[in-house]
Amino acid sequence: MILKSAATLARKIAIRDEIPAELAIQLALDELTEHENIDAAEEAEIRNSVTANLSGFGPLQTLIDDPSIEEIWVNAPDCIYIAKNGTSTRIDTSISQAQLQVIIERMLRTTGRRLDRSSPFVDASLEDGSRLHVVIPDITRDNWAINIRKFPAKIISIEDLFAIGSITLRQKTILVEAIRAGQNILISGATQAGKTTLLCALLNEVAQHQRIISVEETFEIRVAKSDWVAMQTRQPNLEGIGEVTLRRLIKEALRMRPDRIVVGEVREAESLDLLIALNSGLPGLCTIHANSAAEAVRKLCTLPLLAGQNISSDFVNPTVGTCIDIVVHCSLSQSGSRKISEISAVSWNSGTKSVEVSSIQ
Repeated sequence: MILKSAATLARKIAIRDEIPAELAIQLALDELTEHENIDAAEEAEIRNSVTANLSGFGPLQTLIDDPSIEEIWVNAPDCIYIAKNGTSTRIDTSISQAQLQVIIERMLRTTGRRLDRSSPFVDASLEDGSRLHVVIPDITRDNWAINIRKFPAKIISIEDLFAIGSITLRQKTILVEAIRAGQNILISGATQAGKTTLLCALLNEVAQHQRIISVEETFEIRVAKSDWVAMQTRQPNLEGIGEVTLRRLIKEALRMRPDRIVVGEVREAESLDLLIALNSGLPGLCTIHANSAAEAVRKLCTLPLLAGQNISSDFVNPTVGTCIDIVVHCSLSQSGSRKISEISAVSWNSGTKSVEVSSIQ
């Protein structure tokens, strides 16, 4: 009851006096403590809860702040799940549909992205780097479907991955040598297998003097380098114009004097533009969803065909075989542990006219 009164009073003060939420919360607490017996611990708890509701993300804020939680998803107001160490759990928390919509609007306010019937999907990056994905009815049956993918506050290095057992000493040696030699690396794996984590770790092995340009749908890649430019796609506006695609970003990246080009994830026709860039001698890295290293290569040989009828396997296959040097496949076990399960070399066999994938572990 006190929490609800504090939130209501703070909201009224903020609107009435046109002051920031933080000041309104303090004034509301000052007024309530004159009439209620509230100790310091209770006041701090009320302050945090009211702040989360007025200027934060409500009941989701504590989940977002918890560093042990990897992902949060909402299927319905009373159906909320979290993932820790690759394992999902339903939690005893509920949020009204109206409050959920307010929270999502607040999340999107600074992103420049919109969500409505004409654009029922949205991908956006929150201020802390988390990735937000939302789908609304009538694409979903009844309720808003929300996923918040969180990322470690600290960039995990190759040494960190070795220390926690995600990679072996030999794998670490192969990957560090590949990066320093400017090889083109394709990172594959299922969702949550650690592809982006490995990608960021590899990028931080790049020499300090080299310039990195990364492109992705929403900002996820993080690099501790000063000469790094990150770009993300943009949705069309209400008039249906202004869209910026991954294909466009790859072409723009080539004009920015990159020493390394990075594509957060290849899914469609942008794979052709990446191959063309790599075929020009520019080192690069990218991730792709696949169940094995060999499947990742087959998929990369297929996706460029989506770019148009004039693109044929006669061009794509030898280009993949000569451009991609190694494939690193990441796996997620049932217990939630993430490991590199395969590192394979890629080559083009001109005699059989085929792309060959062979293990180098």
